[in-house]
This record gives sequence, C-alpha cells and structure tokens, in this order.
Amino acid sequence: MKKRIGVIAILVEGHPEAIPLVNSLLTDFGDIIIGRLGLPYRDRGVSIISLTVEGTTDQVGALSGKLGMIEGVQTKALLLSK
Repeated sequence: MKKRIGVIAILVEGHPEAIPLVNSLLTDFGDIIIGRLGLPYRDRGVSIISLTVEGTTDQVGALSGKLGMIEGVQTKALLLSK
C-alpha cells in the first residue's frame, strides 16, 4: 500500500489522565510521525497537538481512531498526497 502525507489534529480537553495515553500511542506510532507540535491552550483548558504524518491510509486511520477512543480526545485526520 502506498504511503501518503497528511496531518492529524488532536484536541484533549478536561481529562488530564488522557495525556499519558495519548503520548503512549504517539510513541507506538512514532515510525509514521514526521513532526509534532503541542500547544497548551490554558484559557480554554485544552491541549492541541498537530501531527505531520507519512503512512498508509490504514496506519493513519489506526492512529487517529485509537486516539479518538480515549475519553476527552477528539481527532481529525487529513491525507494530502496520493
């Protein structure tokens, strides 16, 4: 399967226990992560993580899906290249 380049936006809100779970998953999928930017948005009580990824559609979907199953975490993936 062909690898694609894309981004995954992650929003973590109101669940501090979610952060270690998110970090663990990001470590597990580290082979598809090109870059990561994390921003604590204290005024809103959320953390925002932006990932640049390169992987198959299945790999990116698996990471995004597993992250989205964590309570307090929302994700959205966008694949850019064919």
